[in-house]
Formats: sequence, C-alpha cells, structure tokens
Amino acid sequence: MYRLVVASAGLLAALSVSAFAADQTADVPMTAPGFDWTGYYAGLQAGYGWGQSDITGTGGGAFSSPDIDGGFVGGHIAGLWQFDQAVIGAEAELNYSSISGTAEPEPGNVFGTDIKWFGSMNAKAGYAMDRVLVYGIGGVAFAGVDTSQAAGPAFSNTRTNVGWTVGAGVDYALTDKFVVGAQYRYYDFGSEHYDGSNGFTDRDQDVKLNTVGINLSYKF
Repeated sequence: MYRLVVASAGLLAALSVSAFAADQTADVPMTAPGFDWTGYYAGLQAGYGWGQSDITGTGGGAFSSPDIDGGFVGGHIAGLWQFDQAVIGAEAELNYSSISGTAEPEPGNVFGTDIKWFGSMNAKAGYAMDRVLVYGIGGVAFAGVDTSQAAGPAFSNTRTNVGWTVGAGVDYALTDKFVVGAQYRYYDFGSEHYDGSNGFTDRDQDVKLNTVGINLSYKF
C-alpha cells in the first residue's frame, strides 16, 4: 500500500509539472520566420497592352494616330535585397509583342503601328509584409516599332525606340522558391524619325503604351 501511495504521488507530481509546462508553452506565441526577399530571380510574364501612336510629318503636320492593343509574353531577371521591411533591387525584362493598330483617315490611306518587341531595365523598391511585396518600378524602356502606310503602294519601316517606363505591382511568395505577381506599367517610347520611301513623306512617330500582366518567378 505504501509503495502504491508513493507511486501515485509521483505520478501526480509528474502530471502537474507537465501541465504547468504546457500552460507556459501555450502562453508563448509560436511565430513562423518571415519570408526573406533577398535573392536572384528569373521568370516569365504575359499580359495585355493598349495605347496610342501619334504619327506626324517631319514638318509637324498631323498624319494619323492609330490606337494600338494586343498581347505580349516574355521573360525577366531580377536581384533583390531586403533591409527590415524595405526591399530594393534591379530588374530587366524583354517581351515579344503582338500589339498593333491601324487608322484610316481617308478611304484607301491606311496608317499602321506595330510594336514587335519591347523591354526595359529598371530600379525596383518596395515594402515587404512577410510573403507579400508591394513595389514601384521604373527605368529605361526600348522597343522595336514598325510604322507603315498603304495608299496604293505600301511603305513600312522599323526602328528601335528608346524612352522610359514607370509602374507598380504586388508579388506573393507561394513557396520559398516560387513567386507569383501582377503588375501595371506605363511606357513612353519617345519619338522616332522614319525616312519615307517610294514617294512617302518622312515622318515622326511617338508611341505610348499601358500594360497589365501577371508573372511567375523562381528564386535562386
């Protein structure tokens, strides 16, 4: 009987200690470590773009202003560094584009603009909330833009435009390696001069573009 009482007392003491330890543990919140955005990234993006192309004669006379729209798909690389909740870095992108449009100011006289490709080199800065990153982005933009005119004979000329871009977006880290996001960008590719041919007048073309897109990145 004595041994049973001693054993029972020991069991009760052990259970009391375990319960106390469990209560102490319950009082301490268990928090998972936050996602670290520092690293190098590579990925793909796709989306839709719309804008306008202002075509004017070299002397300043207005020709036409085709509205442009269409899809794009491309790739990007980036490097990010996180300091507390601030994130800064750099990103480069290049896209294949089917963004184009035409205008017909008079019957049989059709002006066209076709953005064959576009890209940019950017600075990026944002605010991290664990796995969510809200950011702004901007930098130097460039594009391969074709201008054309069909008025009986046809004229077409492609040049590389250089301008600027600015935008904003949000990224979400699905895992420690894969990040998805959405982004809005505004591009101003500037004004580029095109020499006419076959009797067509020389012209300047100023192209502006808005895009919305989604992206998927892999963190190295």
